[in-house]
Amino acid sequence: MKNVTITLDEDVLRWSKVWAAQHDTSVSRLLGEELRKKMLSEKNYERAKRRFQARLPRPLKSADAKYPRRESLYER
Repeated sequence: MKNVTITLDEDVLRWSKVWAAQHDTSVSRLLGEELRKKMLSEKNYERAKRRFQARLPRPLKSADAKYPRRESLYER
């Protein structure tokens, strides 16, 4: 574990201390867990994006079919 110093507005610090005390944790642990969740969420998003982009494209219609006209799609 590494220590870091952060700067918070006084009202944010006050709120976070109260919240941490109510949930039997520390402000440090609260921030660490939230940052970990954000990191994992971003990793999962990137992994899903790579899987999606690795898929082969598939046609939206058969080769002999025509795409619908814009007017019919949007009732113009």
